[in-house]
Amino acid sequence: MQFMYDSRYNIAYICFQAPQTQVEAIRVSDELIVDLAPDGTVCGIELLNANEQLQRDDQGGAHHQ
Repeated sequence: MQFMYDSRYNIAYICFQAPQTQVEAIRVSDELIVDLAPDGTVCGIELLNANEQLQRDDQGGAHHQ
C-alpha cells in the first residue's frame, strides 16, 4: 500500500496494488473516487479535498462506548 498527497491540488491517493492498464473510476461521492481493476478488486482510492476529509471526526461510523 502506498499513500500519495498532492498539496497543490489537495488530493490524496491510496494505492493498494500496482496500477492496472485499465481501471474503472467509480465516483462514490463528490470527494471520493474508487479505482477498480477489471476483476473487480480495488486498486486505489482518490480523496478530493483531502485535508478536510482526513481531519474529519468519525461521522456516521460505529459509536465507541
